[in-house]
Amino acid sequence: MSLVEIAPPAYDVAIDIAYATSNNFTGQPVYGRPACYLNPDAAACLKAAIDLAAPLGLRFKIFDAFRPAEAQWVLWNHTPDPNFLADPKRGSPHSMGAAVDLTLIDDAGRELDMGTAFDAFTPLSHHGRTDIPVEAQRNRALLLGLMTAAGWDFYRNEWWHYQLFNARAKYPVLGDDALTRPMMPKA
Repeated sequence: MSLVEIAPPAYDVAIDIAYATSNNFTGQPVYGRPACYLNPDAAACLKAAIDLAAPLGLRFKIFDAFRPAEAQWVLWNHTPDPNFLADPKRGSPHSMGAAVDLTLIDDAGRELDMGTAFDAFTPLSHHGRTDIPVEAQRNRALLLGLMTAAGWDFYRNEWWHYQLFNARAKYPVLGDDALTRPMMPKA
């Protein structure tokens, strides 16, 4: 399966790939280069979400999308928590190019308040929380509405994570070798 690169100007999004930096829960880069890819079905759903957000003066900032299977193992070996990470033995929708981690930004590029940071592995990151600020509740509901209207499913434990429905039954797990230019660092 070929993957579609998600980048401006074809996709009006901001890209901030967290796992290509030390600004993630591992404290170190997992990817050797920042890149954003999705499978064709997911790319079409992202495009639909972008089109829904635009009239509201909103855009998406993407923290992660396709995650090579090798990277999923790095994350799992660091923090094997099935509440927030897919066990690589089952396969992650990220490793199928069928998932995206994102938030909403305004026309000045500022992230909307979602009540927690991306990758905050805490119950406060769950959808439907009423013990976060009301503005953050509204922003999460807005993100949820835009993404589900565009054909995405959500993961209840992470306000930032959206995936295609039934991804594990439809798409294969892909490694870094699925890319013409690898994302993982050279050994």
